[in-house]
Order: sequence, then C-alpha cells, then structure tokens
Amino acid sequence: MKKLFKNYINTFGGLSKEVWWLALITLINRAGTMVIPFLSLYLTKHLNFTLADVGWIMSFFGLGSVVGSWIGGKVTDMIGYYKVMLVSLVLTGVLFLLMQYVETFEALCAGIFLLMLVADTFRPAMFVALNAYSKPENKTRSLTLIRLAINLGFSAGPALGGLIITNLGYQGLFWVDGVTCILAGILLLNVLNPRKAKVLDEVKVENPQSVYKDKAFWIFFVAMFLFGFVFLQYFSVMPIYYKDAHALSEIEIGLLMGMNGFFIFLLEMPLIKWLEDSKYSKVFLMLIGLVLTGLSFVVLNMTAWVGILIIGMLLMTIGEMIAFPFSNAFAAERAKKGNQGEYMALYSISFSIAHIFGHNSGMQLVDKFGFETTWNIITGLAVIGVITLYILMRVLKKEKRKLQSI
Repeated sequence: MKKLFKNYINTFGGLSKEVWWLALITLINRAGTMVIPFLSLYLTKHLNFTLADVGWIMSFFGLGSVVGSWIGGKVTDMIGYYKVMLVSLVLTGVLFLLMQYVETFEALCAGIFLLMLVADTFRPAMFVALNAYSKPENKTRSLTLIRLAINLGFSAGPALGGLIITNLGYQGLFWVDGVTCILAGILLLNVLNPRKAKVLDEVKVENPQSVYKDKAFWIFFVAMFLFGFVFLQYFSVMPIYYKDAHALSEIEIGLLMGMNGFFIFLLEMPLIKWLEDSKYSKVFLMLIGLVLTGLSFVVLNMTAWVGILIIGMLLMTIGEMIAFPFSNAFAAERAKKGNQGEYMALYSISFSIAHIFGHNSGMQLVDKFGFETTWNIITGLAVIGVITLYILMRVLKKEKRKLQSI
C-alpha cells in the first residue's frame, strides 16, 4: 500500500511551482461553479421554464462561450495571458452575483451570454500560461493536474451545491460562485506575477502558420465538437433524466455527479502517466475515450435498474479521463506552429459550439421523443466522432510521410 501511494505521488513529480499555483487557482474557481450542473434544474424547477425555453437559454450559454474563447485567444496574443486571466476571473465573479436577480427569458439569454463571454476569455489564456510554465516533456501531466484541480473542485461543487439548495435555496449558489471567482483572481494577482513567475517553454514563431489553414487541426476540431456535444449531455439533460426517469433528489444528483470528479482526482494522473509511457498516439487515445463516452449512453437504455446510472457515469468518467488530457496536449503541441492563443482559442471554441447546439438539441429531443430515443441519437453522434478521429489518424500519417520525404 505504501509503495502504491509512493508511485501515485511520483506521478506528480517534475511539475513547476507555477503549474501548481495555476492548479490551485483553478480549483478555487471551479469549486465555486456549482451553479452550472444545476442550471437546467434551476431554470425548470425554480423559474418554471419549459425544456424548450431552457434549451434556448443554454444555446446562449454556448454562444457566449464561443465569442469569449475567440476574444480570449486574440487578446492573449496581443497583451499576454496574465492580464486576460485576472480580468476574466474578477468580472466573472461580479456577473455571477448579479445573475441571481435575472428572471425573465430575454434577460436570462442576455445575462448568460455575457457571463460566458467574460468567463471563457480565461480558457485560451490559461492554456497558453500552462504551456509557458511547463517543460515540453511535462505538458500532458501539467494539463492533467489542471483537470485534476477542475474535477476535485467539481466533485465537491455539486455535492455542496445540493446541500446549499436544500438549506439556502438556489440564490446561495450564485453568491458562492461569485465570491470564489473573485478569490481566485486575488490569488492569481499575488502568486503569479509575470515579473516573478519562471517561464520554462516560451514559444516564438518567426512565420506563424494560421490555424485556419491547418487541415489536420480542422478535422480535430470537428471531432472535439462531436465529443463535446455527446459529453455535455451529462451537464444539462442528464440531471433532468436522473430526476424525472429515476426520481433522484438534488442531493443524490449532486453526489452522483460528484463521483465523476472524485474518480478523476483519484485515478487520472496515474492513468495518464501509464498511457504516456505506452506506444499509442494521442489521437488513438482520444478515439478510445470517445468510444467509452458513447458506451455510457448505450447502457442507459439496457435496463431500468438505478445502478446502471453509476455504470454509465463510470464509463463516461474513464472516457473523459483519456480524451481530455490527450486532446489538450495534441492542441498545445500543434499550436507551436502558429499563434498559440489562436490555436488554443479554436480548441476551446470546438467545445463552446458544442454548448450552443448540445444543450439545446438534447432538451428539444427529450421534449419531442423522450430519453430513450435521445440516448440512441447521442450514441450515433459518438460513432461519427470516432470515425472522424480515425480519419485524423490517416491524415497525420500522410503528413508525417510527406515531411520525412522532404
């Protein structure tokens, strides 16, 4: 047991102090984003919106994310990641505090759009900062540490969120979200001063290639959109499925979703370390992750047994643990060919567009056809995503052969 624990600790070795600070800032920020997994329930149960209305509101959530990611990438390339991250965290905190007073459909659409626009300027800036503070050989594990922080916060967030809703109502969630974002900004200001932080991998490209001319990256973009579309059902439609089809309470939903973050915290870093040492390519590992995520929907239609929800969550969790770190590492590696902010923004935008269509489509499908048909359609999209990643593998092999022949 002692050896197992020592091996687990060793998987964190070699990461820079700045990466650990980034992870802590992300943990504080993410622990407070407990409104997000309960947003669909808040809108339907507390504000009495229909599923169709919630779908459109969630589309503005995604649209704000797209615009924010694009602006974040552009501004990061112009003024640097530090200023973008700081402003994003503090303003997001203020907007979360204000969102609790917004209750009409039109105002919610506008408010959610603005909130996500400001919040998601943080993502490309954080990815570029992570690249700068990581040695090349540690990039995937650094990204995994950030995801570990996200999921540790996310495992605590929904569980705490369920308790806060029960005792203080939904308004309490907005206060916690706002305050934690501002606290994360204050911490960033104190520990990651660009004059003191040590840059380990500064990339300067003489003639940067535009991401918009990178064919392989566009195929990757489509695959990530499809993966995001499938994955995001767990954060909008799935909580409603848990409540309506299996009669789970908010606390039970919070604990089930918190299990996802707990297992990622426990297992992801050793799993990534092991997979990094394997002979498999990043794209092949992404493909396996998407297969497992698709299977998590297949099992839901196999039985009405409530235990299948745990099996589905475990399949999705393992798929997520594999797909996200290696897709992130692939994007960061490819970004060295051009403007890093532009590349990492497009990577973020693939998931932002999935937010636009994924939540809304899921809600509309459930509203018209029910959960069983919806899960079958989502599985079909996962299959298309797997095929897209296979095509990417072929394109990259051709690209590699072409470079070798020059």
